[in-house]
Amino acid sequence: MSGQALRDLNTLIRSEKKYECSSKGSLAKPYIENTNGNLEKRKSNVSATEMSINGSGDELANPVTEAGNAEVEYIESGKLNDVQDVDMTLKTLLGGLDSKDWVLVCEALNNVRRLSIFHKDALLDLLGNLISLIVKSLKNPRSAVCKTAIMTSADIFNAYSNHIVDSLDPLLVQLLLKSSQDKRFVCEAAERALVAMTTWVSPILLLPKLEPYLKHKNPRIRAKASFCFSRSVPQLGVEGIKAYGIDKLIKISASQLSDQLPESREAARTLLLELQSVYEKSCIVTPSTSEDPEICSWEHFCQTRLSPLSAQAVLRVTNIAREGLVLGS
Repeated sequence: MSGQALRDLNTLIRSEKKYECSSKGSLAKPYIENTNGNLEKRKSNVSATEMSINGSGDELANPVTEAGNAEVEYIESGKLNDVQDVDMTLKTLLGGLDSKDWVLVCEALNNVRRLSIFHKDALLDLLGNLISLIVKSLKNPRSAVCKTAIMTSADIFNAYSNHIVDSLDPLLVQLLLKSSQDKRFVCEAAERALVAMTTWVSPILLLPKLEPYLKHKNPRIRAKASFCFSRSVPQLGVEGIKAYGIDKLIKISASQLSDQLPESREAARTLLLELQSVYEKSCIVTPSTSEDPEICSWEHFCQTRLSPLSAQAVLRVTNIAREGLVLGS
C-alpha cells in the first residue's frame, strides 16, 4: 500500500470513529451501516451513488452514503411510519422478501414491520410464508439484511405472540445463532429480539422449544438459551411453575450451574432463586410435615430431588443469596 493510500485509510478510519462517537449521544438516531469493505474505492467514488432504504421520506435522517452501495437505516419500531398503500404493499411483499436484490429485501422486511404495527390483521394469513422468508434473510451473509430481519423478528413477536408458535423453531435457532456471533451490532439486535420473544410468547409454549438448546454442543448457544429460559419461567407464575413441574425445572437449572460459560451459570442462579421463592410460598404444611418441618424445607426438597453434588451446588447458590439479603437488610 502506498504512503498516500495509507494516509487516506487512516483519515477515513478516524472520520468513521468520530461519526460513531457522535452517534452515541442520542438513542433516537437510526443506526446506518456502510456495506462496502473496499475503503480506498469508497473514498474515490464516494459521490457516485447515494441511496437509502426508506419506505417513507419522513423516516430519512441524515444518511451517510457509500460508493456504489445502498445505505441501510435501522429504524426503531417507534420511528416507523405507515405504508402508503396497504394493498399494493401486500401484493409485492412476498416477492420482495424473496428477491435476489438485497436492497429490495431490506425494504420488504421494513414493510413487514410497518404492516405488523399498523395493519396487524392484514398479515395473519401470511405468517407462515413470511416467517420462512424472514428465516432466509436471517441466514443472509450480508449483515444489513440479517440485522433488518432480526428487527423484523422482534416486531413479529410483539404483534403476533402465540400465533407464530407453529413456525417458531427455525426462527428461534437462527436468533440463538445470531445472538452468539462476534459481530456486535448483529448480536445485540438478536438479543433484543430474544427478549421480545420471551416477553410476548407464552412460556408454556416457549419453554419446551428452548429445552433442547440448553444441551446444545455450542456453549454460546446454550448460554443464550439459558438466558431465555430463565426469563420465561417466572412468567408462568406460581401456579404455572407448579404445573410445569418444580422438580423438572430445578434439575434443568442445576445442570446449567456447571456450564463453562458465566452467562449460563448466572441464568441458572437467577432461575434457582425464583424456584426457591415459589417452592417456599407453595409448600403446604400437612399433619405429617408439621411434626418435622425439615421435610418441607427447601434443603430437603433439593436433597431428595437431586444428586448429592447437584444438591450441594444448588444450596450453595441459594444460601449465599439468602445470606446476602440478610446482611443487606
